[in-house]
Amino acid sequence: MFRDRVEAGDVLAGQLGHYAGRDDVLVLALPRGGVPVAARVARALGAPLDVFVVRKLGVPGHEELAMGAIASGGVQVVNEQVVGRLGLGEAVLRRVAEAEGRELTRREQRYREGRAPPDLAGRVVILVDDGLATGSTMRAAVAAARRLGPARVVVAVPTAPASTCQRLRQEADEVVCATTPRPFRAVGYSYRSFPQTSDQEVTATLRAAWG
Repeated sequence: MFRDRVEAGDVLAGQLGHYAGRDDVLVLALPRGGVPVAARVARALGAPLDVFVVRKLGVPGHEELAMGAIASGGVQVVNEQVVGRLGLGEAVLRRVAEAEGRELTRREQRYREGRAPPDLAGRVVILVDDGLATGSTMRAAVAAARRLGPARVVVAVPTAPASTCQRLRQEADEVVCATTPRPFRAVGYSYRSFPQTSDQEVTATLRAAWG
């Protein structure tokens, strides 16, 4: 169990030490919770930090359950198991995707504050979040990042189910999961302190990294 996201980032950075000091590495945080984790990773590796905005598509009425996710660049990943099991129609998926798309645009504009998105071409991209459950959001991030031509896509998280990490290894070039609790109940159970990360904290962290 991690004390908080800062400690989780330090532990994760220790498992990514083979990327330290390289000038082709870029750490991309999945906001909001992934930002404080990724900030520690980027600092330890001596790599630049940026954000990669991805939005979960929650089942209406049960928003914590992901039926898919969307990411920058128009990428949409659907969890066919959840959609099929619940009998969700195309109209439901489209309605949720449109609403989350508006929020994705809002966050990109707020977090970037006019800065251009980073150039991923030919770089080692390390995608960081504070943890994974189904992995739908991270799968969308991997798919979106691939479209931008990186040399290598690495997924790095402090906690996730072993089965989710294994599935992601089929899509990313490398997957680093610092812990894989059994049984896995939720990401928050791996932290003693797990408050919601605010937009203000995200922008402050990014300003510090970019400044």
